[in-house]
Amino acid sequence: MLTNEIMYKALVEKDSSYEGSFIAAVKTTGIFCRPTCTARKPKPENVEFLKTAREAILKGYRPCRVCNPLEKFAETPVFIRDIIQELNADPALKMKDEDLIRRGIEPNKIRRWFLKNHGITFQAYQRMLRINYAFKRIQNGESVTAVAFDSGYESLSGFADSFKTIVGAAPAHSKMTRVLNLTRLETPLGTMIACAAEEGICLLEFTDRKMLETELAALKKLLKASVIQGAHPHFNTLQQQLDEYFEGRRKTFSVPLFMPGTPFQQQVWEVLQTIPYGASRSYKQQAIALNRPEAVRAIANANGMNRISILVPCHRVIGEDGSMTGYGGGIWRKQWLLDLEKNGIPPR
Repeated sequence: MLTNEIMYKALVEKDSSYEGSFIAAVKTTGIFCRPTCTARKPKPENVEFLKTAREAILKGYRPCRVCNPLEKFAETPVFIRDIIQELNADPALKMKDEDLIRRGIEPNKIRRWFLKNHGITFQAYQRMLRINYAFKRIQNGESVTAVAFDSGYESLSGFADSFKTIVGAAPAHSKMTRVLNLTRLETPLGTMIACAAEEGICLLEFTDRKMLETELAALKKLLKASVIQGAHPHFNTLQQQLDEYFEGRRKTFSVPLFMPGTPFQQQVWEVLQTIPYGASRSYKQQAIALNRPEAVRAIANANGMNRISILVPCHRVIGEDGSMTGYGGGIWRKQWLLDLEKNGIPPR
């Protein structure tokens, strides 16, 4: 149960796992914030905790300009989404500061967004797209020279340096190199990061998951691969099926999955996928389904190592007493997903 003490602690720590669980309204300023707001924290006695932004507005509070509580958490702004789509359509395109200014976009604003959300600059993001596009063409048998100049590079040496930095191998030797494509997907619960290999989707996580960087590093090590921003046919299927799921129109997924891990982890993840839509299972029940009743703790750990949210439904595993146990995307998201599947319609 969320007490004022728990919510205030989450507010002070800017704990993203509580996003969607409460709104913090500050009595002295008349402003309401989301749990992750970076503004200076008020004293506990000056905070009123409310369930939704609507309640805060009805009580006369106005939204904070720092954390924008009326916007979807971690959602990609429309103007950035449009630019990403344009770059995906033409990876050889180079957008410079003057091009952004002509569009009415402040270059520093887009620079800060990419650094915060991708850990790289906007220019580095564009280079990764171009190299990813070039990598695929080279693997399909096209000449390095033609690909380099078609990708917008003015010299073979500049292309080779960028290619080797990002892919980890020289263009001529890259046919034996594995690359995982990465993209951002918008959902009603916030932005997600997806990774695809030729075999299928190998990662799907919310951008604020604390283990995201660890999971990406593990995938790179397991598959001896580089992770590069870019399009992949699996992403089109994934986005469509996720949209249908969040609208309450899809109960199962057919997009291919690729889940490298230990044999035990793979067994646990396979059993997770047998939990029906609208149902839930305890860790103990999951252990029985695996014929490993003594391995409840190990199974819980393997659940936590699942890299593919929603499609491999670890959100359907709850405590034996029916309580909401830990979930990498946050308990509030877990509850939302279970409510969606129980009622067949998106929660309001």
